Amino acid sequence: MTGAGRFQLFAALAFAVCFAGALHAAEVRAKADVTCQPTGTPLQYDCTIRLLHARTNEPLSDVALTVGANMPSMPLAHNVRPVKATVGTAPGTHEARIELEMLGDWALRLDLTGKVRDRVVKVLRFERDSVGPATAAAKPPSQHKH
Repeated sequence: MTGAGRFQLFAALAFAVCFAGALHAAEVRAKADVTCQPTGTPLQYDCTIRLLHARTNEPLSDVALTVGANMPSMPLAHNVRPVKATVGTAPGTHEARIELEMLGDWALRLDLTGKVRDRVVKVLRFERDSVGPATAAAKPPSQHKH
């Protein structure tokens, strides 16, 4: 085999390996249902995360999950160090306790590793006694005077 033939063979194999890896990685995307409850300690919440296959809605098992958070309105000012979630009792569920820096809208970063590698972001509104859907971003007041 000539040098050019070896190069073409190597290039074809490299492409096939990379393409197969990309297809495999693209095959499974995750989605998540997240519920959080106040613990009784200020700014501390227990969260249950249910991970599902985005296309089939089947529970995702055999994945590790870390949960981090930041405030979308102040992303560089308020960040929560990621915590490792523990596997829950129901298939595809994980449990995590997060401690926030203040009340308000927080973007939870759910990083999956293992059989599935993905990141899912869920934005929730954390209040003193409840957690619910995030509020719409408030527009800054106009500086224009009439």
